[in-house]
Amino acid sequence: MEASDAVFTKHALDVLEEREIERRWVLQVVAHPELLVLDAEDTELLHVLARVPDMGGRVLRVIYNRTVIPVRIITAYFDRTMRWKL
Repeated sequence: MEASDAVFTKHALDVLEEREIERRWVLQVVAHPELLVLDAEDTELLHVLARVPDMGGRVLRVIYNRTVIPVRIITAYFDRTMRWKL
């Protein structure tokens, strides 16, 4: 899967702007995750996490629908609970 092919939902675009998260960071995490976690409630969703060097190593969690092509980015946020776990 080419991360550059990903589609962003309106919600994802809204939260990226609100949380000052760059699209390139999201695409980088999707392409090169450090951790993958299946969603506990929806098996179509995958959580991918990775540190973002531009943000001092903060961990970005990206949730996307893995069953469609191209993948659909649902949301993204910096996950404080994972800061020292990756």
